[in-house]
Amino acid sequence: MSVAASDGASVRVLVVEDAPEFLAVVVSLLRQEGFGVEQATDGEAAIEIARTISPEVVVLDLNLPKIDGIEVCRRLRTFSDAYVIMLTAKADEVDKLIGLSVGADDYMTKPFSPRELVARIRAMLRRPRGGVSEGESIRRIGELRIDPLAREVFRGDEQIELTRIEFDLLDVLSSNPRMAFSREKLLERVWGSDWFGDDHVVDVHVSNLRKKIGDDPSSPHYIRTVRGVGYRMGGGS
Repeated sequence: MSVAASDGASVRVLVVEDAPEFLAVVVSLLRQEGFGVEQATDGEAAIEIARTISPEVVVLDLNLPKIDGIEVCRRLRTFSDAYVIMLTAKADEVDKLIGLSVGADDYMTKPFSPRELVARIRAMLRRPRGGVSEGESIRRIGELRIDPLAREVFRGDEQIELTRIEFDLLDVLSSNPRMAFSREKLLERVWGSDWFGDDHVVDVHVSNLRKKIGDDPSSPHYIRTVRGVGYRMGGGS
């Protein structure tokens, strides 16, 4: 039985990995689980295939021939809003932070169980998308203008390009300005209640979001840190 996307078609997953044994195991398991799977063993091929098949999910190794995973992810984000899970053989935090800063949604450090990867993909695909009603008005916070229905954000007259997760975070925070959201609550609202992983991923994406909306982390105007809790919108004050 195939895994269906919202339009009823099989969910397309692109696996980009240059280790043949690992690639074979992951691809085989994803196909057994009902996903439509394509594969690439280098960065250049990954970009070409992604443009052709428009995958919903990309499983992307960090260390690839020709173009590394960081650059692949950066280029993907110019034409695709696919969920991206970055894979790395290094436990170095810098690799994780760099991967997320160019638009990856999640990361996994090798070695890991391929079934854990399947579980994470399924959790991503079940993520709630904000529950926006058609009558919901545009939100204005300081110079920010947030349109939940169109999923657009402007600062003054300039449109700000956000990744899917960055917009979802801003959507949740701005839905109830000045309410402090814990990291656990943000994980539940944005990543889904069945997502598993450390809550540091919230801090990384909030940091990226702040940069894009022009917020100074040392003196934030929009997204404020609530010590011991999480984050809230500053309300422009």
